[in-house]
Amino acid sequence: MLVVRDLVRVYPGPVTALGGVSFRLERGMLGLLGPNGAGKSTLMRIVAGLLEPTSGGVELDGVDVTVRPQHVWERLGYLPQEFGFYPHLTGAAMLEHLLVLKGVDAPGGRRMLAAELLERVNLAHAAKRKVKGYSGGMRQRLGIAQAIAGAPRLLIVDEPTAGLDPEERLRFYDLLAELAADRIVLLSTHIVEDVAVLCPRFAVIRGGRLLAHATPAQAREACTGSIFEGHLASREELDRLRTTHRVTQAMLLEGRHRARVFVDGGAPPPGFEPSASTLEDFYLAVVRGWIRGEGVEAGAAPEGADVACGGGAR
Repeated sequence: MLVVRDLVRVYPGPVTALGGVSFRLERGMLGLLGPNGAGKSTLMRIVAGLLEPTSGGVELDGVDVTVRPQHVWERLGYLPQEFGFYPHLTGAAMLEHLLVLKGVDAPGGRRMLAAELLERVNLAHAAKRKVKGYSGGMRQRLGIAQAIAGAPRLLIVDEPTAGLDPEERLRFYDLLAELAADRIVLLSTHIVEDVAVLCPRFAVIRGGRLLAHATPAQAREACTGSIFEGHLASREELDRLRTTHRVTQAMLLEGRHRARVFVDGGAPPPGFEPSASTLEDFYLAVVRGWIRGEGVEAGAAPEGADVACGGGAR
């Protein structure tokens, strides 16, 4: 089990990157959803034993890794947001080099292990191709190949789908879902779709604080009855709507402006109809302070008890 308890990290300035984050995860995948600069990467680095917290603790299977980081290093697979490769090496040679750096070997040797890992992440066909010719998705899969070497107990992936095209993203989703079946996976992202597709539980983090912790179903339920959608005649009308109502999403659909609004009491705009709530509605409502989210330990509360709808200044 991974237990994160009251983590605080203050940088000189002072700048509070984390302000008391707590959660626990026994197995499977937990999504950490938040805007850029929310503190997600700082949290990941502390959990990975790469950065000391100002206070608080992280335990992996009962061992405090802030005191004994070697414990997590021996059980960790890590794909940071920025992962560097030598572009002139082939995928197979790059992976073998990374296996040497990680100290991972196998009975059949590192070359055979690298081949097996490339097969698992669907890169066997590109093993002899230089990394500089890899697409963004192929580079991410190569990063995952090194991360899962040695069968890690804990897998951390930081913004893994940023910059990927839709097809590559779907391939990466399939791979991450498979990997989460038998290990603890922390997925850090600012992309709501990543959480909606992959994560049975997720936490919203902003300004270094955990604002909500729920299942996607609980999150959507928290906004049920509060979301309305309708057409607008012009961009100017949309701008006026933003001054009177809480707009969660605005888009052009078949050349017409369409908007979704969060209504917590009072009447929706004229012509707007009730709409099924989405995870994005919930996320935007939480980070903008329209919904109160109560952070709880994963699995510690009954269905529906993780979040509360209402509150927040208009």
